[in-house]
Amino acid sequence: MELRHLRYFVAVAEELNFTRAAERLGIKQPPLSLQIRQLEKEMGTQLFRRRTRGVELTGAGKLMLEDARVILKQIEKAKTGVRRRARGETGQLIVGSAGATYFQPLIPAIIREYGMQYPDVILAPQASNTALLVARLCAGQIDVAFIWRPTADSDGVSTEPLVDEDTLIVLPTGHALGNSASAPLAALAGETFVLFPRALNPSGYDSIIAACQRAGFSPVLGQEAPQVVSVMPLVAAGLGVSIVPRSASRILVDGVGFLSIEGDAPRMEISLAYRRHDRSAVVQNFVAVARAVRKAALRA
Repeated sequence: MELRHLRYFVAVAEELNFTRAAERLGIKQPPLSLQIRQLEKEMGTQLFRRRTRGVELTGAGKLMLEDARVILKQIEKAKTGVRRRARGETGQLIVGSAGATYFQPLIPAIIREYGMQYPDVILAPQASNTALLVARLCAGQIDVAFIWRPTADSDGVSTEPLVDEDTLIVLPTGHALGNSASAPLAALAGETFVLFPRALNPSGYDSIIAACQRAGFSPVLGQEAPQVVSVMPLVAAGLGVSIVPRSASRILVDGVGFLSIEGDAPRMEISLAYRRHDRSAVVQNFVAVARAVRKAALRA
C-alpha cells in the first residue's frame, strides 16, 4: 500500500463518486478505479458498493476512512514539523552568557526579539565565564554565547561584535571619592583593586591594567572575584575598589557607588560567539536576529 492509495481512497469516500473524485485529484477516472481495485485486493475486502450513480462505503470502508484520515493527517503533521525544524522555527537553543553580560540592555533585547520571532524554539540559558563558555561552544555543549571579547580568536569559533561600552569606577560606601560624580583613574593610585581573574576576560582585564598604567600607576591587586558580577559584593565588603563595565552598574548591591571615569577609560566589548561552521538554522536565525537588533540600536 502506498500513500497515494490512501489519498485516492479518501477522495472517493468523501465524494462517493469516481468522476468527481478524479476531477478533485486531477487524474483520469480509469486509473483511479484501477488504484481502488488494487487497494481492495490488498485489503482483502470490498471497500465500496458500486451504485448506478455512484458508490457507498461498506462497513470495512467506513473503518478504512477513519484510519486513512488519521494516517494522512499524521503525515501532513510530520511534513510540517520537519519543514519548520529545517527553517529553525522549532527545537532548542542553548544560550550561554558570561558574567554581567545579561545586564547590558542589548542582550535581553536580542533574546526578547528572538523569542517573538521564533516562539516555538525553547531557549535554555547557561551562565558561566567567557573561557568556559568558549570551551563548551567548541565541544558542542552550547549553541551560542554572549561573551566578553577574548584576546584571540578560538579555533572554530566566530564572534559577532555587539556592544563596545565604557567602564565605571566602583567604590565602597564612605570612600573619599564617594561624593564625586567622576574621577580620573590616577585618583585610584595606591588603592587595592578587586578584579576578576584574567583568564575569565583577558581583553577586559588587560584593558584595565593598561589604562591604569597610562594613568601613571600599576594597580595593587587584591582579592580576585570569581566573575564580574562578584566584584560589587567584594567592593561593598571593603576589600578594595574596581573598574567594571557600565552595564554592571545595573546590578543592585548595597554599599557601593559608581563614578564615571574622566579621560582615558578602559572599554569592554560584548560579542556573540558561535561555531564558525555551524549550519543549524536555529543558530543562524539567532545570529541574524542579534545583528538586526544591534543595527536597530545603533540607528536609535
